[in-house]
Amino acid sequence: MGGMNMGHQPGMQSPPPGPPSHKQRTRRAYAPFSPEVSDAPSQGGPAGFPPVNNPQMAGFPGAGAGQQGYPSPAGAPITGPQTFVPGAQAPTPNPGLAAPYARSPGAAPLHAGAGQPMGQQPAPYEPQKPRIDPNQMPSPITVHAHDQENYGSAQPYSTAQRLNAPLACTEFTAVDDGNSNPRFMRMTMCNVPHTEELLKASHLPLGIIVQPLADLASSEEPVRLIDFGEEGPIRCLRCKTYINPHMVFINGGKTFVCNMCRHENDVPDDYFCNLDMAGKRLDSEMRPELRNGTVEFVATKDFIARQPAPASFVFAIDVTWNAVQCGMVAYAAAALKDALYSGPGLPAGVRVGIITYDRSTHFYSLSPSLDQAQMMVVPDIQDMFVPINEGFVVDPIEARHIIEPLLDALPTMFANNRTAEPVLGAVVQAAHEALRGRGGKLIAFQTALPTFGPGSLKQRDDAKLHNTDKERTLYEPQDAFYRDWAIKLVEDGISCSLYLFPSAYVDAATLSQLSTVTGGELYSYLAFEGGRDGRRLMADVRADVQRAYGGSAVLRIRTSDGLRVDEHYGNLYMRNHVDVELAGVTSDSAIGALLHYDGKLDEKQDAYFQAALLYTTSDGQRRIRVHNMVAPCTTLIGNMFRSSEVDTSLNLIAKMAMSEALTSPLKSIREKLTDRCVQILSAYRRNCASGSAPGQLILPEAYKLSPLYNLALLKSPAIRGGADVPIDQRIYHMCLLRQFSVRKTMDYFYPTIAPLHMLAENEGVADEATGVVTLPKLVRASYSLLDPAGMYLLASGGSLMLWFGRQVSPSLLQAAVGVSALEQIDIKVHSVPEVPTELNQKIRAIADGLVPTRAGYVNVQIVRQGMDQAEVQFASLLVEDRNNDNMTYVDFVCAIHRQIQVEARPKGPSEPKWSYH
Repeated sequence: MGGMNMGHQPGMQSPPPGPPSHKQRTRRAYAPFSPEVSDAPSQGGPAGFPPVNNPQMAGFPGAGAGQQGYPSPAGAPITGPQTFVPGAQAPTPNPGLAAPYARSPGAAPLHAGAGQPMGQQPAPYEPQKPRIDPNQMPSPITVHAHDQENYGSAQPYSTAQRLNAPLACTEFTAVDDGNSNPRFMRMTMCNVPHTEELLKASHLPLGIIVQPLADLASSEEPVRLIDFGEEGPIRCLRCKTYINPHMVFINGGKTFVCNMCRHENDVPDDYFCNLDMAGKRLDSEMRPELRNGTVEFVATKDFIARQPAPASFVFAIDVTWNAVQCGMVAYAAAALKDALYSGPGLPAGVRVGIITYDRSTHFYSLSPSLDQAQMMVVPDIQDMFVPINEGFVVDPIEARHIIEPLLDALPTMFANNRTAEPVLGAVVQAAHEALRGRGGKLIAFQTALPTFGPGSLKQRDDAKLHNTDKERTLYEPQDAFYRDWAIKLVEDGISCSLYLFPSAYVDAATLSQLSTVTGGELYSYLAFEGGRDGRRLMADVRADVQRAYGGSAVLRIRTSDGLRVDEHYGNLYMRNHVDVELAGVTSDSAIGALLHYDGKLDEKQDAYFQAALLYTTSDGQRRIRVHNMVAPCTTLIGNMFRSSEVDTSLNLIAKMAMSEALTSPLKSIREKLTDRCVQILSAYRRNCASGSAPGQLILPEAYKLSPLYNLALLKSPAIRGGADVPIDQRIYHMCLLRQFSVRKTMDYFYPTIAPLHMLAENEGVADEATGVVTLPKLVRASYSLLDPAGMYLLASGGSLMLWFGRQVSPSLLQAAVGVSALEQIDIKVHSVPEVPTELNQKIRAIADGLVPTRAGYVNVQIVRQGMDQAEVQFASLLVEDRNNDNMTYVDFVCAIHRQIQVEARPKGPSEPKWSYH
């Protein structure tokens, strides 16, 4: 655990221990903060206060002598501690406006002291407040570096170890020794409480995140394919659990006991094998299904409802006037050309078709026997049909001589188009008609609200509803058209990814039903500008269509007796309470499952979980991928906290909050999230650290980042307060949190900031063996920690920002970007300028390393301190500062601590405000 001194408690602090071993996450006591306040005045401000030019303390990057709303160009970064008390807000740095700290309820008012206007003398009895150094707060950078050191070595991680798995952001190599690779399955805790009462006492979430087709590292063995013939894989007759390494063979090998329901099953004669002296089958090492936690079976006829076929991707491009004018048509066509014919290309067996649309729908025959593509127009969108029998979907390689010229010509073909209404509803109907019976994916590019034809929508955005309890009515679909058609797409194994390019309200809440119900994804490019967003669009399309893909999928999660899956979260559709239907599933698809108790678990037995995905591969093969996981049961709440994984917990809680947003006001959700954080930490203090000093905030080692991640979630556009978040953008971010994997969630909530002005010789250079770029020591997400004489790359959610301090030297600028003054940098160039210098090469390598999935397509936003409007967006990503309608990290921890102290007061039993059970 970590103990943070939040008040003046002399003699009650514990000395900090040495670094914890990764084999056992022990409690950590953080170094106590000195209650003494230095008498020496701080640079740029009065004694006891941060410097005047500290941007964090001004609210947004601070208001100093520079341009209003931007950081002051003068002064050095803060290196000393800062003064905080529980519940206090950061002090105003201007001496003329200095105000006393906020006080706890019932406390005596503060009097003027150091840092206040002259003429006001502090009361002699007023004690000095303890300093809280933000650098001593738990940091993801330190946690991830420690985890990388433990698991990123040459020694691979064995999944048989009953230890916490490597964090999702850690680069590691796993060896499948009977438990599924953590890339496929992650639990919120690796020790399962044996009763529901014990789980409720901890307030921890108990759930699983399943990413069934996740990409494996190049150093890991691929998933083994097993063919049991016409009889299919061995299964338990009672609960239908698939054969796995945790089933026990008895009676000389003639019977096996199901690890889920304990039912004894007869072993088929052709599967019989003798047992050794330890009761283990002699052939267990030769059978992957008895050795590996993840395997894939060839599906039998019983699992084939219709004849499987290779997947087909249909690209539908909006070619209305607005789409042409903003450059979307040209960039979308270029993105498709790049995705089809660059890099690894599409998954094996995938065929493609192309549709363009405005008030009518245009189909293209791409038959390889033609000299050029033939366009056929269907103007009657009320009676939609596909006018092409053969040649609508084709092999992209065989028809390359047809497809490439068509994509090159699309911007010119519709350059003079004056039609303004895109008929998205008719396109959905056409795609369903074209792909019915074969399955596939619709990838639609839409720029405006569809106001014409089937599925036409009305403008319903009302600014008066923003930031009110009635705002949630705008999160619901306007009508049932798109959801109904999304369900029809699911029935025929057709998923949909929707790319939105809004310059005005497009009702993303209604249109997003196409992606959330079918297992697709939603992308948004607000006020699309080719020079700024074109590279990102190309990268997104390329990653979307080139990753692993499966269709017509059904996922079922089985658990040990006494547990069951209560709710599923993600982009999915469910006809019943157990089967998750996914019209399309990719390597990034992640499904959350909340577990519930049906009874009491045997503390002497392990808890077992199995996730089985029935799907059709991109080349038309029906498969069953099975993931298995085992976790010990525990009767100790301390083991639960020690084995918890905050990254996975945050992912599950975020998915649950997005589901709750459709029925509850965002203000209520924000309060519930904070309450949950308080309850978890209070439970730890009450049950595991009851003897700690009242002035210390005790944080469990595995959950010490919980306050920071909770604050990041509160600051996200999905749920933060304020009327400045457009409804469509709020819906977009809600969809992101619903569809994100654990790894992407971490990248989304906390940015990676790499300093570029003091690179060591080995930093910014790719390792010859692994190809991984060595990054410099990262910087925490706070403006006060940025050197105004430095340069930094910030990566957040796949986008990059290159920040230049106001005092950066001309020589450093020359070596980095080829100019000698900030004013000479062209901020309209959304990439790192190429200069023949070693530093420039390292910067570009680090940029590619920070966003590896977009390598070669990195869109870089250049930000100059105190000069560019983009610095507002840059500052909003610094989650440890006061921004986005919320407080600083330090202030939030202080507020959490004050609420924990309230919780610790003797009172009657009460239920949590937000119970997951």
